[in-house]
Parts: sequence; C-alpha cells; structure tokens
Amino acid sequence: MSWFLDVVLPIPLERRFTYQITQEEAHFIKRGMRIAVPFGKSKIYTALAFEVHNQAPEAYEAKPIYQILDETPLVNEIQFEHWLWIAEYYMCTLGEVIRTVLPSAFLLESETLILPNKDSDVDDMALKDDEFLIFEALQYQSALKISEVAEIVDKKNVLPLVHRLVQKGVVLLKEELYEQYKPKQVRFIRLSSAYEQEAHLEDLLTTLSRAPQQSKVLLALFQLTAKAKKPISLKELLKESGVSRAVVKSLVNKGILEEYQVQQDRVSFDGEATNAEVILNEHQQKALEFIQSNFGKDKVTLLHGVTSSGKTEVYFKCIDEAIQEGKQVLYLLPEIALTSQLIGRLRDYFGDKIAVYHSKYSIHERVEAWQNVLKNSEKAQIVIGARSALFLPYSNLGLVVVDEEHENSFKQFDPAPRYHARDAAVVLAALHKANCVLGSATPSMESMDNVKKGKYGYAHIQYRYGEALMPDVKLVDLKDATKRKRMKGHFSETLFLAIEEALGEGEQIILFQNRRGFAPIVECTTCGHVAQCPNCDVSLTYHQQRNELRCHYCGYHIPLQQSCQACGSNTLDKKGFGTEQIESELKELFPEAHVGRMDLDTTRGKYAYEKLISAFEQQELDILVGTQMVVKGLDFRNVGLVGVMNADSLLNFPDYRSHERTFQMLTQVAGRAGRTQKQGKVLIQTYNPYHQILQQVTTNEYDKMFEQQYYEREQFKYPPIVRIIKITLKDKDFNKLNEAALWFAQSLTNVLKCSVLGPEYPPVSRIRRDYLKNVLVKVPKNLSIAQTKNSIKRIEKSFNAISKYKSVRLVYNVDHI
Repeated sequence: MSWFLDVVLPIPLERRFTYQITQEEAHFIKRGMRIAVPFGKSKIYTALAFEVHNQAPEAYEAKPIYQILDETPLVNEIQFEHWLWIAEYYMCTLGEVIRTVLPSAFLLESETLILPNKDSDVDDMALKDDEFLIFEALQYQSALKISEVAEIVDKKNVLPLVHRLVQKGVVLLKEELYEQYKPKQVRFIRLSSAYEQEAHLEDLLTTLSRAPQQSKVLLALFQLTAKAKKPISLKELLKESGVSRAVVKSLVNKGILEEYQVQQDRVSFDGEATNAEVILNEHQQKALEFIQSNFGKDKVTLLHGVTSSGKTEVYFKCIDEAIQEGKQVLYLLPEIALTSQLIGRLRDYFGDKIAVYHSKYSIHERVEAWQNVLKNSEKAQIVIGARSALFLPYSNLGLVVVDEEHENSFKQFDPAPRYHARDAAVVLAALHKANCVLGSATPSMESMDNVKKGKYGYAHIQYRYGEALMPDVKLVDLKDATKRKRMKGHFSETLFLAIEEALGEGEQIILFQNRRGFAPIVECTTCGHVAQCPNCDVSLTYHQQRNELRCHYCGYHIPLQQSCQACGSNTLDKKGFGTEQIESELKELFPEAHVGRMDLDTTRGKYAYEKLISAFEQQELDILVGTQMVVKGLDFRNVGLVGVMNADSLLNFPDYRSHERTFQMLTQVAGRAGRTQKQGKVLIQTYNPYHQILQQVTTNEYDKMFEQQYYEREQFKYPPIVRIIKITLKDKDFNKLNEAALWFAQSLTNVLKCSVLGPEYPPVSRIRRDYLKNVLVKVPKNLSIAQTKNSIKRIEKSFNAISKYKSVRLVYNVDHI
C-alpha cells in the first residue's frame, strides 16, 4: 500500500500539495510537523504536515519528501483550526497565513551552492574576467554561496553570471537547506572536581603563589560562588577578577578549572513577585463581578472604563484567577510601546511568568518565545504582545485580554492575511473555550453594537482611580487667535501660556500632532511646483534631521534642493507642520526645557521605545511631542498638560470612521493628563470649535457620539450595520487597470445581491509605481457572508482566465476599516 502526505507550503497556493512517504514515515509524521519538500525545479521549502492518506494525486506524480525536520509537532491542532478560519474569513490562502505567523527561522529554505564541475575540461582562456574569478575561487574552495559570488565579483545581481557558468559546464548547482536559528550558549566556569578537597586546594594555592594573575582568578571564583550560590559565567568571572581571557584559558588547559556551556534564552524576565496583592476600589470590584458573571455565561465581556480608571488592575485580577487554575494567558496590546511599560507592572505581581512576543524582537528571540509557549513553560504563563502574539502554540489558554480594543493598529494591512487581531482573538478564545475580555475607554462601534444586541457582556467604570478628577478639556479657536495675531509659530497664546505655567510648576507636557517629519509640502512660491515622489501619487515630506525629502509610502528620498526643480528659483517655502517642526519651535520658545519626540523616526531601534518612555517617566524630559504613539494607554503620573496641535486634520480625513476615530484619539490623548490628585488640563487647537465631535470630547459624552454615528451609518449603510469587503486592483498600466476594474465591478454587480460601490481611486491612487482602484462590497447582516465570498472567488477565477488581465493583482480586505 502506498502512503501519501498532504502538506501546506508557505506560499500563496489555493491547494495543498501531496508527496510520497514510506510506511515508517506515515506512522511517525503527525499534523503540524515541519517537512522539507522539493517544490518547482530545484527549490526546497519547509512545509507543514497536514494529513497522511493513501490516495495518490491524479494531476501529477507525487515526489518523495526531502526530510522530516521535527520529532514532535511545532503547530498544534487548535492553531491549525484558527489559521484555517483566518484563511477562509479573510479570503487568503493557508500558505500566506503560515508565511506570516511562523517565525521565519522555522521556515528553512534551501540555499543555492555553486560547486566545481570536476568532470568537465575547462578552457580558462575562453572565460570572461568575472567568470574566471569564480572558476579560480572554486580551485581553493569546495563550494560557494550566491552571496559569496556577489562579494568576489562586487556585483549585486550575479544570477546571469552563474547561469553562463552552468551553460559552459564550469560549475554545478546544488540546493542545501540551512538553519537560521542558533541557540544562545553561555560559557560557565567551575573548579575542577580534583581540587574540591581542602588538602588539594591548599597545595594548588601554594603552587599558584608565583602566578598572581591566576591566583586572582581563583580568589574571584571563590568570592562569587560564596556570594551568589549559583553557577558563575565566564563573563562575571572576568569582570570580578579583572584579568584577560588568556589567564582563565591557561587554568582550563592545566585542568584546574573546567569550562562548560549552558543554553539560555535571549530574553528573560527574572525577578520575584514583589507586590502580591492587587487592591481594587469599589468601582473596579463591581466591574470585576460583572466580568466574572459574564464569564459564567461564556460571554465575551467589554470593559468600558474611563481613562485612568484602573482597568489594568481589573485585568490583573482576571489573570491571577486564570494562573491559579494553571491556565495560560494572552494579553494583547495595540502598540509595542505599551508592552515595555506593562512588563514592569506585571513582573511586580507575577514574577518571572512573563513572555513577550512582537516584531521588534529578533528571529532568535521569537523562536525561543515560541518554544517556551509550546512546552507550556513556567516562564511563558502570561504572554504579552502585539497582534502577532495571537499565533503562538497555546495548549491551555484560559484567558485572552485585548486592551485598547478600539485601536486600528490591531488590523493588519499588508501582507495577507489582512486580519483584525481583536476579532481573531475572540475566535481563538472560543476555540480554547477560554474567557475573553475587551477593554477600552472609547469602545469601537462594533463592540458596543454587540453589547447592545446582548452578544457581549458589559462592565463599566465611570470614575478615575483614587478619585482623580477627569481632565478639564478646552477648545482653542485658531481662527480667532490668528485674526488677533495671538500666535507664536503653531502655538496659540493660550497653549503657550499653559505650557509656561506647567513648566513653572514642574509638571510634564504631552503635545500631540498626528504627522511626522518637519513639513509635508515644500512648494516653490514663484511657479507653485511641489516636489513629488516619482513612484507614488504623493508629495515628498521634508525631514529636517536628515535634511532630505522623503516619501512615507515607498521610502524614496532625495536631499533637500536649494532651488526649484521646475523654474530654478530659490523661493522654496515649507507648508504644513509635523512633529519635527513642533520640536524645533519648542526648543526656540522654551530653551530651558528638555524636549523629546516620539514618532516612527525616533523609535526604529529595538529599545528606542523603552528609552524614550523611561526617560519621560523618570522626568528627564519635560515635554514629549508625538504622533498617535503617545495616545495609546501610556501611564505617566506627572503629566499636567496635554496639547493637541490641530484637531482638524483628524476630523477632515476622507473616511467614514474619521469622526469616531477623532473622538477616540482625542479622548485617549486627553486621558494622559492629570492621572493623580491634581486635575489635568487639555487644550485642543482647532479652526472649528463648534464641531459636534469636539464638543462631545470636551464633555466626554461617548453615548451621544455612539448614537449619532450609529444613526449616520444606518442611513448610509456602513459597519456595524453592514459588513464591508474592499477589493483593491493593482497594476502598473493605467488603462489596463481601469478596464479590468470596470469589468470586475460590473461582474460583481451582476452576480451579488448586495450594494457594490466603485471602481474608484483611493485618496493616494498610485503607490510604488502601481496604480490602485478600489471596489467596495457592502454585505447586509441578513445575507450569508460565506456565500458572498464564494461568489467573489468564482468571479476572480473568470477574471484570471482573461489573458490581458493576467498582470492585474487583486487584494481582498475583509471588514475594511
């Protein structure tokens, strides 16, 4: 009987591929193991085993597998179930999900090795210069990697050169699997067992009396062992003794010391729990009781608590209960910046039971976190992370916490799967039969709608912790201030005086401007020319720090031109303002103050978030200027004033959610002020102070905002009334894209029983040389979304069959936000 194995390859293929295996392999392989398989002409990929069976594929002859890479499954059954749901719901392939969710170190790929062809007789005179360099190198080395060939000939693209050498019979190509992950080995030192007895030790010290450096090492080792009562690393010993490695090495060579290696995690949060008890006030206690009663009914619960109401402490109580039952906990946050603040607080309560997982971690660190969760290790009972932490191999999940659930950072935009982490977390909790709590001061329309319909439970905290007062929110009319000439740069007189007062009282200040860079437009005042990105349909943003113009979509950049590229005049004017400009204005207006900036440009490094946040926490900075990163749930105790530089840019964004988002963002940023006894002050600069949303922010009327937005969405049919599937078509040929988009939209209109809008250009209609066109499909709640998706997929098959549209790419975004 023949045995076959279906595998999932980490590439966007609709179907699974089948390979031939032996009977022994069939009994050994389990779903979720990694299998190296040949695919295409010569490539070897890492696939995941899906199913063992006896049915041979009909369309092709099954190849044998290359190698089994695991002894136990790397991915468990619930993970597979969850990933299949994501692939189906978000209209992508399981291969794309696997490519995104597995740390790349697990996906071993083959590397092309270039070997000398020993059977051919090479005429080296017939070789070109670069070909001869490779031929000569292979006389001294058994094989070369592609990267090594590139170094030898000093070229980036060496594939044509390798191809020529293969055709001339000079070299052979071979595919070799390579492992990316290497465990971290730490070197430790101990005294050889031969010298553990006192008599032998005395003789040794007498012998070494003529070698003072070696004696120093031994004495340092004794002192460290007495103090620490734990193994001593080579690094510690060298630091304590102050000698070179050579001295320790000579003692090891003599057999006096022994060196051994221990595998260690790259990231560990050691430390004992210091603050054992979380004390809740009556409002928090009440909310916790509501949450627990909803958990009893197996309901997802929304915790709606005003900013600084102590939602985190309520989560801690829920986490503590799950840990007591021996369950794992997943704590999802929208921003990596928040994890660094939360880790310290969690460590105080739960000691070293914490693992962290997010994209700023290296490949190796992510592999170690994955392995710890897979083994259900003691140090991975609580996993904190951004959206990627959803996909770890939990085997005993008891609680999922989604903090700041309204945040659109939870939605993945590129590449596929374009999932929403909040919704995927709710599904994950249901698969594990775990409890799930969503928390926010400004819940999303969808979550509140689920509460109103009785689908979710609800708990509300209306008061700030420690009876702290809600901040005093005031609107500053920029139109009036400009007319009366009461502006200093981009600061109204009101905001300037408030900053002066706060600095005088030793308070800290947060200023919010949702645009990075110095100025979004550099315009010639003579001819009106604006520097544009050649790849995208946007103007280039001026960054003062690097003195360059940069595109925020594709990364294209050029040095700032001294004269206009169109007319040659040097009358260049910078329009608009970003965080960099606010920072430089502050340094001029308040030269004594220490100003920090928190945006994508200043937080690129791995520990950049932590450094900025801890500097602000320890009051090394007086003023923090930032984009939306400063809005999200950060807890600073000494902030007395929050200023919003311009609220209108948020309100006037062309999107059906702009009013909801503005309310959420401004309420969140206001919530950073006055988190202790003294009432905080919030000043929002705007040209339209009578706008309904801004008025609702000043009075913190979430319910009114919800009712008004819900009514509008009912009228115009937008979520949560309907579901939206956004289909984006991309192509480099403008005319072909227009034709293809029209064909696709008309087919959708003919087949679907729901509203189809478009095709229409997005606000930025060209990105990375691709023209874009959007089609929106609005699916009413009473229509089956699964059937709608199947119909769209059938239309896609017909679309792909039209040869002239072959190059047009389709991108699906389900539940587009």
